[in-house]
Order: sequence, then C-alpha cells, then structure tokens
Amino acid sequence: MTITTKSGPAVGPTPIDRPAARGAGRTGLVLTAVLVTQLMLVLDAAIVNIALPDIGTELHMTSTSLSWIVNAYTLAFGGLLLLGARAGDLLGRRATFLAGMTVFVLASFAGGLAQDEGLLLASRALQGAGAAFAAPSALAILMSLYKPGAEQTRAIGWYTVVSASGAATGLLAGGILTSVASWRWVFFVNIPIGVAVLAAGFRSLSRDKGVRGSVDVTGALLVTVGMTSVVYGFIRAASDGWTESGTLAAFGVGLVLLAVFIGVELRATSPVMPLRLFADRDRATAYIARLMLVAGSLGAFFFMSQFMQIVLRWTPWQSGMAFLPIPVVIFISSQLVARVVVKHYSTRTIAAVGTLLSGIGLVMMSTLTADSTYGNLLPSLLVFALGNGIAFVPLTTAGLSRVDKSDISVASGLVNVTQQLGGALGLAVLVTIFATAGKDPAVAPGANDHAIHTFVTGADRGFQVGGLMLFVAFALVMLVMRRTSPGAGQRDAAKPVEQLRDTEEIALEVG
Repeated sequence: MTITTKSGPAVGPTPIDRPAARGAGRTGLVLTAVLVTQLMLVLDAAIVNIALPDIGTELHMTSTSLSWIVNAYTLAFGGLLLLGARAGDLLGRRATFLAGMTVFVLASFAGGLAQDEGLLLASRALQGAGAAFAAPSALAILMSLYKPGAEQTRAIGWYTVVSASGAATGLLAGGILTSVASWRWVFFVNIPIGVAVLAAGFRSLSRDKGVRGSVDVTGALLVTVGMTSVVYGFIRAASDGWTESGTLAAFGVGLVLLAVFIGVELRATSPVMPLRLFADRDRATAYIARLMLVAGSLGAFFFMSQFMQIVLRWTPWQSGMAFLPIPVVIFISSQLVARVVVKHYSTRTIAAVGTLLSGIGLVMMSTLTADSTYGNLLPSLLVFALGNGIAFVPLTTAGLSRVDKSDISVASGLVNVTQQLGGALGLAVLVTIFATAGKDPAVAPGANDHAIHTFVTGADRGFQVGGLMLFVAFALVMLVMRRTSPGAGQRDAAKPVEQLRDTEEIALEVG
C-alpha cells in the first residue's frame, strides 16, 4: 500500500535551513534545537534503565517484561524511521519534525502517568513513533545547515557526541531523577525540554513545501512488525525455551515478513528503504558495524545499570553518577576525531580502532563478580567509552558517503535505523543469553546471594556476547571497507549536500 501526495512540484527534496550572513544567531538556534532533539531521542532509549528496578517493583513486572520498556521504544523508533524520513520529503521537514516532536511529548506525558504495564509499553511505543518522524528531519536539517567543509565536519562531530553519549547521559539523568523525584520523571522531564524545542522550531524553521510522490506504508509496516516478531522470539526463548511453539512461531512470522519486505522494496516505486543504498560496500559495512556497535552497547548499559543497584547496592542517583565518565570520554574522543584525527587517518582505520576498543571494554566487563567494586569496573567503562567515541564519527560519515541527492533523507534515516534496531535486536539477544545463567535472577536490591550470583553470571555472559558483536564489526570494517586517503570520507559525505545547494535555494527564516 502506498499513499500519494500531490503538494508541490515534482522536484527533489527541499532542505529548509541555510545560514544567512545576517542570521548566525538564528543558525545557532536551529543547531541547538537539532542537537537537543537528537540527545533527547537517543537518551530516551536508555534513561529508563536506571529506573527499571523501581518500575518493576511498582508495576510488578518480570525481568523479561522490563526489557520491553526499552524495546517498545527502539522498535517503533527504528521500524518507522524510514517512513518518517520519506514523510519529511513529501510533507515538508518542518511540519514532519514539529509533528513528531508533539507526539513524542504527549506520549512522554502518558508514560509518566501510567498505572499498569500495558499503558506504559503503549506510551513507549508511541514515543518511538514520534521520534521516528522527528529524528530524520533533524539530521537532514543539520546536514543542510552548514556548507561542506570544516564547519559541517564539526557539526557532524557534535551530532556524533550527542548520539554516542546519549545512552550514558540518559543513565546519569535517569539516576538523578529517580532518586530526587521518582521513576515517572524519566518521562515527565521530556515535556519542558520538548516544549522548548518546539518553540525554537516554530521560530527558526521556514515553511517548506513537500514534493509529489508516494509513501511506502506497506514496507514500513512489514519491517516494523517483522523486527518486532523476531525480537519477541528472542525474548520468548529466554523465558520459555528455543523449541517452544510460541518462540518458533515468532521467529517464523518475523523472518517471513522480513523476506516479504525485501520483495516489496524491490518492486516499490518509492521504497521506504532503497536497497541500492547497500550497493556501496563502505556504506553497507558502516550500517552493519553501527548496528552491531549499538547492539552490544545498549545491552551493556541494560545490565550495568542493574549491576550497580543490585550487586553494588547503590541508589539510582549513585548509579547514574557512576556513568559520568562515559559521556565525558566520548565527548573528548569524538571531538578529537572530528577535528584532528580524520585529517591524518582513513575512515576504515578510525572505525576499526573504535570498534576494537569497544569490544575489549565489554570483554573486560565480563570478568565482574559479585564481589567486584567500582574500581574493578571503571577501567572497562573508560576503554568502552573511548572506543564508542572514536567509532561513531567515521561510521556516521561513511553512512552518508557517496549518496545520490535524491536519497540523502533516506540515507540519513538509515543512520538512525541501524542505531535503534541494533539496540532492540542486541538487547533481545543479550537478554536471551542472560537467561541461560539460571532461573530467578535478582531483579532488585536486597535479593539473596543465589539470585545475585545468577544475575552476575548472566550479565557476564551478556557482556561476552556483546564483545563478540563488536569484534565481528571490527572484522567487517577491516576486511570489507576500502582503504581511502585521510579526509576522503568527509569529502564524500559532503557531496550530496553540496549538490543540493547547487540546485535548490535553502532558506532560514524567522516568522
């Protein structure tokens, strides 16, 4: 099923924001709104992690059910992202961005008021849907905000900072909010921030016309439901076993739907995911490596936040503060990569070093025991954060390299798709691995020694598999990505935006 729009002439997508000489301050307002939006949408996948023990206790949720609080958001976000990217082209990026943020804010309010598991999970899915429409327009706006060159590279560096550090920042914020107020404030906090972003968007973004074309609703629904079914299969396997009929049915339905999705995309006039984007081996490798990087990372945050409260017996506030070194290290390392390292080393080399270090950090975490201290944990957190900060810049750049101007919005969306679906799939896999440690693991502070031992054993196994994912990403980068000269990736990523500037007028207006 496709929906055809008839607004505007049949031309390429119209970027909506270009800095004028007299509008540097307004450009800064747009940049701030975009970065705050990305930070809020990314950290929302992690901010609930610190609050999970409190949520589980109040709403009587099991450890397996708690993982859906994370996955309901990431699956809706990732599954609908490409539809959101296409909607930005057809309906206008300003309208799509503002509509998505409005839905996100309203869903956050509903989540904070939730009194049962069903309403909480529904609000998380609705948050993800709103984020799916806001995020790709935000990235497209950012790519058009600066002329290709040093300024755009620095902007991508800032975008990378908030993308890579969003999960750790979410854990920090979640810990503080849960301790000072309650777990409900991990949802309510989005309301004032979201309203401020909406106000900035209404003020600084011009009204842009959409283009004539069709929306591949069928493809979007197939990939969303298919991925959800596969993730459900993994989580069902964790509780009921791999041979249980429900588990097998979930995997079967998911795989069939994903196969049908590929067939639909091959025939669709305006596919939600143009498969030609995967024809470039560097870009395809970057998508897969980014997916695996986030898969291992989000699972690590899920277990680590609980380890601090269950094993170390820390409060949510203490646990959140313990993650502070991660965004600090990511900020420093990613800025150094964006400003200095890219001038001297190739995209492949930087991505390889980053994925390798991230994997080593996760393997170091797998040596934790019930008697471990924060001093034992800190070195692995630092190595892990350093790897993330190094890896995200080249993987983001490679994901946008050599993209035709007609596909820039979809390519931008795919950067976020790999992040969200990678997180959902990775967490589902690691929760399944976690379950192999035994029954009745600890889910809250104060558990008995046996339950704590079961939890630590399962978490260590999850860290090991997460590290393996990162080593696979490292191998793909080294074996598949081409060797390029330093800075080539940044130049290639800039070309689609430069082409857009040559053919279209980009205006930044204040109403």
